[in-house]
Amino acid sequence: MNEIRVLLAEDHNLVRAGIHALIDTFDDITVVGEASDGREATRLARSARPDVVLMDIAMPGLNGLEATSRIVRSCPRTRVLVLTMHSNEEYVVQALRAGASGYLVKEAATGELHHAISSVARGYTYLSPSISRRAVERLMDTEATVGSPLDQLTPRQREILQLVAEGMSTREIASLLNVSIKTIESHRAQLMERVEIRDVPGLVRLAIREGLISSDH
Repeated sequence: MNEIRVLLAEDHNLVRAGIHALIDTFDDITVVGEASDGREATRLARSARPDVVLMDIAMPGLNGLEATSRIVRSCPRTRVLVLTMHSNEEYVVQALRAGASGYLVKEAATGELHHAISSVARGYTYLSPSISRRAVERLMDTEATVGSPLDQLTPRQREILQLVAEGMSTREIASLLNVSIKTIESHRAQLMERVEIRDVPGLVRLAIREGLISSDH
């Protein structure tokens, strides 16, 4: 096939530069853009139309899982390969449910990165060998994949939940999303009712537990 075009989505500059430099050593893969958060990744995916988005999970503003879901819906020919330090099965299940075509842990060898990108670009699903079989079994088990509090929220409510958990005020969120303060207040009240949490510390704990933000935020 032709040269594979890749978009990098990673919020740590040094890590992103290292991955870019590594991909530059591959003759058949080229980097066509870089993003430092999920919102930027979504925008660049729509404009650059890469074959593969190499997506981190824990990113500020809009996490990789939400960005993956948006990209898969708006760019059906673009595949998402999650590249993350998280290897526990809950993240794997969430990523695949969001529409990712592959899941690669950052401890992978150079050759595995090349193989993973090439595989998802060709339409296959790729999982790191270290990913447990149980994660895939859970994905296939419809009863096991139901029950996350986030399943009750709309994409916009999950986005606002992350921003609240990251410490942004209602006014700041309204400005970022270009909507009214009343709209944000309404979304916030609805999401708190649906997850049955009444205070910000509780929302922060939920966001950490569900992988919207990292525990060291």
